Amino acid sequence: MKVQVEVKELKEGKYVIVDDEPCVIKSISKSKPGKHGSAKARIDVIGLFDGQKRSIVGPVTDKVYVPIVERKTAQVLSVSGDIAQLMDMGDFSTFEITIPEEYKDRVNEGEEITYLTAMGKMKIDMR
Repeated sequence: MKVQVEVKELKEGKYVIVDDEPCVIKSISKSKPGKHGSAKARIDVIGLFDGQKRSIVGPVTDKVYVPIVERKTAQVLSVSGDIAQLMDMGDFSTFEITIPEEYKDRVNEGEEITYLTAMGKMKIDMR
């Protein structure tokens, strides 16, 4: 799911969709309106699932899409290599997810972890 908002409503730390990828906003810089134009904004973002840096440049009145990012909890049912089988604590559905390198030693069977879900993609996030 996604919602449409104007660029001037975005804030650092929030999410935006760039190149069909949900991204977290790292910095926003806005210029003042000139004699013949409107104010412009430059937004630097990092992909939530792929980690790539991207940027948007355009008028502050442009409309962009903001993804609905949910943070959920799940119980680890089993760990096999770099794949974990999880059970969502809300609807009790089970699914498999790849364990990121930085969390390999922190994902153990029987424990609860948090994960992010947006636009049909999922990622373990243990902040």
